[in-house]
Amino acid sequence: MLRHPNYLWTAWEGDKLVGVARALTDYAYVCYISDLAVDQAYQGQGIGKQLLSFISEDLGDAVALVLLSAPSAMSYYPKLGFEQSDKAFIIPRKPF
Repeated sequence: MLRHPNYLWTAWEGDKLVGVARALTDYAYVCYISDLAVDQAYQGQGIGKQLLSFISEDLGDAVALVLLSAPSAMSYYPKLGFEQSDKAFIIPRKPF
């Protein structure tokens, strides 16, 4: 999971990992945000927004950002500029 992303940004409070953003991209058309997570105690401080901005600023406006959201985070992503799409297909994985 952490060996081959194109982007891996982390946020730290001292020696505690409080946020992570991981993404895969072709650098031309699309970037898949595979993880954007912030420790619950640190949410609401702009950490997720900042982690995402590191990726989007590096890629520029020509590369689309896409992600799959946890149900509990569906209301968060529109605040970051994401638009919900009905143009996606998923082959779900078996539960762990």
